[in-house]
Amino acid sequence: MVRKTLIAGNWKMNCLTQEGTQLAKEIAAKVKAEKFDCEFLICPPFTLLATIKKCLRGTKIALGAQDVHFAEKGAHTGDISPLMLTDLGCKYTIIGHSERRVDHQESNELINQKAVAAHKAGLNTVICIGETLEERENGRTIQVCQNEIFGSVPDDATAKNTVIAYEPIWAIGTGKTPTVADVQEVHSAVRKALAKKLGKSTADKMRILYGGSVKPSNAKELLALPDVDGALIGGASLKADDFIAIAQNAPK
Repeated sequence: MVRKTLIAGNWKMNCLTQEGTQLAKEIAAKVKAEKFDCEFLICPPFTLLATIKKCLRGTKIALGAQDVHFAEKGAHTGDISPLMLTDLGCKYTIIGHSERRVDHQESNELINQKAVAAHKAGLNTVICIGETLEERENGRTIQVCQNEIFGSVPDDATAKNTVIAYEPIWAIGTGKTPTVADVQEVHSAVRKALAKKLGKSTADKMRILYGGSVKPSNAKELLALPDVDGALIGGASLKADDFIAIAQNAPK
């Protein structure tokens, strides 16, 4: 089963207008200059979505948000609806990132609701899963990830509207990464959980990204793994050269 590699940048709470514009233009120029056999996604903060959309015009780089609310509209101060994102030109939204799960106590049930609403509005979702260091040390990595798949991924998920991102929480922004064997083991288990929930055909086609201190120096071995279909990149996505260097390691 051939799955198109997805290289996604999560800018998190970084970049004001000037630096965000410069970064997006640099990435767009480098993507245009080379013939990549992969797909690109950039997820800037909400405040930059309209600006970055203009920078990506004429490229094949998709625009995404970092979160979404499950309601179409209403009394939800400070939140953003799925239709607001599609109105801005977003094709994707990240849902259930560990920083949302931890900092905002987001549950599997809430993430599931958000995914259903996003899909209804025509958005693709990147649903994040991953274990803490304590859970890993207690041998619960597979169990935690499978439980988050069963709880967070909605029944309407397909290989066209859903991407899974495995991000071990203890590896995000720390410079630490699991061994490639560990990553493959988890991704394989996640695909089996997807098969149990959605059917083998869907699971075989669905992309599973790895995230957590992905950088040019480790991208090649991670992206070469049979069940790794791309990367969700944090810090390295804030440097155009690093972001592109990671993409250059995508399987041909």
